[in-house]
Amino acid sequence: MKCVGLVDDTVNLGIGGEAGQGVSRAGMLLGKALMRAGFYSYGNIDYPSLIRGGHNYYTLRTSHRKVTSIIEKIDVVVSLNKETILLHQDEVNVGGAIIYDEQEDIDDSEFTQANINYLPIPMTTIVDDLNGPEIMRNTVALGAVSALIGLDPEFFKNVVTETFEGRENIIEMNLDAIRRGWEKVLEFDYGFDCTLESDEPPNRMWLTGNDAVALGAVAGGCKFYSAYPMTPASPVLHYFSGHDIEADAAVIQTESEIAAICMAVGASYAGVRSMTSTSGGGFCLMTEGLSFAAMTETPIVIMLGQRPGPSTGLATYSGQGDLLFSVYGAHGEFQRIVLAPGDVEECYNMTYQAFNLAERFQIPVIILTDKNVLESHETVEVFDTDMEIDRGKIINKWKSDSEYKRYKITEDGVSPRARPGTHNAIVLANSNEHIERGYSTSESGTTTEMVDKRFRKMSYIKDAVSALNPINIYGSDDPEITLVGWGSTKGPVLEALNMLEKESISVQFIQLRVMEPFPDNFGEYLVGKTILFENNKNAELGTLIKLNAGYEFENTCLKYDGRPFDPSEIVIKIKEVLE
Repeated sequence: MKCVGLVDDTVNLGIGGEAGQGVSRAGMLLGKALMRAGFYSYGNIDYPSLIRGGHNYYTLRTSHRKVTSIIEKIDVVVSLNKETILLHQDEVNVGGAIIYDEQEDIDDSEFTQANINYLPIPMTTIVDDLNGPEIMRNTVALGAVSALIGLDPEFFKNVVTETFEGRENIIEMNLDAIRRGWEKVLEFDYGFDCTLESDEPPNRMWLTGNDAVALGAVAGGCKFYSAYPMTPASPVLHYFSGHDIEADAAVIQTESEIAAICMAVGASYAGVRSMTSTSGGGFCLMTEGLSFAAMTETPIVIMLGQRPGPSTGLATYSGQGDLLFSVYGAHGEFQRIVLAPGDVEECYNMTYQAFNLAERFQIPVIILTDKNVLESHETVEVFDTDMEIDRGKIINKWKSDSEYKRYKITEDGVSPRARPGTHNAIVLANSNEHIERGYSTSESGTTTEMVDKRFRKMSYIKDAVSALNPINIYGSDDPEITLVGWGSTKGPVLEALNMLEKESISVQFIQLRVMEPFPDNFGEYLVGKTILFENNKNAELGTLIKLNAGYEFENTCLKYDGRPFDPSEIVIKIKEVLE
């Protein structure tokens, strides 16, 4: 394998146009073709909250090594409209290129960069010759960019065939468009030094975090999924609704987030593993249902995909402003687990594990993600599907002569869980405080006993989550400085570590993956100079660390414009602190 970009060992591509021009689809197809050629890629889509119009921009970074984030500087920009040229030409590396439609209404005076290649391709003409729809210009562009970077167009054959399965005419038309775009670029006499050389590709996948959450839920035995659509969590609903038969799952698009969580709680009470997903605004509506699940000790999994708020905020961008809300939101005191995956693979594994934890301890488990994790594509190894399902103290038959008590006081705080219809057991659930049998109570002593019963789970929960590697450590064992972050900050921080290693600067990165219960020993890792990286204004992880570990950061790098960190931003901050 070999990958040589204009600046380093990555090739960086941008595809831009307006909504409806197939920007995201083009990026997805290109990333999948690169995967089939044996390369690792990372892709991120930037788009406004519009069905048509607006500027959409897909950034894709590829290499022979694992890549975990995008960067600002680009080697090749594929422009499907004039606006893309004007917005992004100053981001192109020296010697790079912009591919655009030769019919674009743009004057040579608007080309402002003398040290890059502007390559007009007859996209519209080719599509017209093929009697194809206008959106197919994106396919012509894929052929053109492939010729530039040296990607064999044969790698698109299976990708296009799978995408348009059963529509032979469309498949042939798209493959012809790719071939013609490729041939047109070869007619240019240009200086361009990006190269890709592929070997026999291994078996990998090209997925988003949403894909991985859905697959993790299916692998974890989820049999009921209810949700109200809300960016960036909607694709999980799309996946389940499109694969309900294969997953053997009931799927409901509800009228509200309140209905979504209440249905999921009801399904879990009935005995199946259930899940719902939303973003911050929807989670606000779900908090009463969250408390309901806690009081009734009904296991439920909730995926919270963050975006910037308050209110509607930036509906199609990313943020990390719901961390404290996920840990403390909802009325009353109760146990919950909050897991925070930082990439696609962690989305799969932690979603799977969430179902085991929810049923084992009969509590809500929240998977806390964000738009950058959920909607970005990554090349990942094939997931392990040989995992054990632990349903906890669920029972199929009550064999004792004594009366079944749904909320029986036990040593570990977890009661035997029968489902409605269980032989010899009457199963009650009650959102009021209750006695062991399940009937309501307001008696002082019983209330104290039941609260203590539920909280006895905590030490067992801590033991269970400690097996999930709540803290991951990357980089040097003898660092000059330690970085701390969570969620989608993981990717750009790891890229920054790679850049700093080449400069012989030793750095360690601590990724926190379990927010609640907070790891008891976290403070032990915070030695020497430290920097906290978060995509929010108020350093919410810093607040959690101060509350739980008594440590306060002197140095923070906070970004809250809805966009991911660029690794170069992280490198600059590190060098600034080390000076």
